[in-house]
Amino acid sequence: MKSCRLEYDGVSGYWTAVTDQTIPRQPYIGGQAVIEGVMMRSPKSFVVAVRRYDGGGIAIREQAWETLWPTLKFLRWPIFRGAVVLAESLHNGFSALKFSGEHGLPPEEGGKKPSVTTSAFLATMLSSLLMAADGAPGDGSAPAKKGGDAVMAIATAVMLVFFIGLPHALTWLVGRAIGPDFGTSSPWFHLIDGVFRIAILVGYVWVLSKTKDAARLFEYHGAEHKAIWTYEGYKPLTVAEATPFTTRHPRCGTSFLFIVVGVSVALHVALLPFIPQLSSNAFVNQMLMVLIKLPMAFPIAGVAYELQRWSAKDSCPAFIKGLTRPGLWLQNITTKEPAPNQLEIALLSLDRALAREEGKPRSADGVTLYDTFEQAAAVPAAAA
Repeated sequence: MKSCRLEYDGVSGYWTAVTDQTIPRQPYIGGQAVIEGVMMRSPKSFVVAVRRYDGGGIAIREQAWETLWPTLKFLRWPIFRGAVVLAESLHNGFSALKFSGEHGLPPEEGGKKPSVTTSAFLATMLSSLLMAADGAPGDGSAPAKKGGDAVMAIATAVMLVFFIGLPHALTWLVGRAIGPDFGTSSPWFHLIDGVFRIAILVGYVWVLSKTKDAARLFEYHGAEHKAIWTYEGYKPLTVAEATPFTTRHPRCGTSFLFIVVGVSVALHVALLPFIPQLSSNAFVNQMLMVLIKLPMAFPIAGVAYELQRWSAKDSCPAFIKGLTRPGLWLQNITTKEPAPNQLEIALLSLDRALAREEGKPRSADGVTLYDTFEQAAAVPAAAA
């Protein structure tokens, strides 16, 4: 396939022109940092590799990507699929978090299972959100499994309220200070609401980055990006090849979150001014407006997902590509330079996911434990 396009240079961090090159097609690979490890996913596979708490051993879990509602094929259509991928990312991200906590954290006193700290949980749920736009949607062939969905649903609800309800409430308070004409019928209300959303997102990420758990997680986030850059650059999956690449990646879900804010502002400005006052009580009226906004988050995520995928294509206008730039800046917080042994984990997870995508898995479904990285890396691919 001949190509003439703009390409983001993973080493220099700049866009450069690439012309007349033969580029083989590759499946999209997405990733997520977890506790002491990295999860990688292809359209059909789901691999989590974790450095065990003893410092040497490695635990790897391989399986098919768990698709939600596999029989509802229309959910794989454009617009619909964005919200589904987001839900799947949270579902599988929580599963990966539990696995990484079991193997990456030392047991508590008395031999009890290790408990995931609050900061690690919040950071990993953020990582799940950031992963939502990284990969192509699954093909719907893998059945979804039960377990942990109640906790995931509660965490999702809390995050929706935090990132939608809180900025709305703050904007309403600003409106009360400015005057009665500043309400949800004013475009300025929704623009300021968007500013508060960005401020809350950046503040949330910055505060998390100051915790030990999140700082460690962001190093694995950087390792995940370097591994994907190595793959997308058609380089051998080695630490030496991955090290020069930047920790920032334009397809990271951080950019997706900024696009979500932009789409939400546009739709809220276009639609919400036409909704009449729902209650004579000002506070109740605002709460009802928030309840209207909450379900709107899913079609907004769908539109943002399609824009994110479009931004990765050669034909995408520069304006749409520019929407990903703020996400690259924010990655200065959400990614950190990884150590070589962290890169090993990311590359190992990626290698296992690619092997499964090619129909040559290196191990059976389930969990495999290895004493060293060298032992895990030496496992040959199965015959096709």
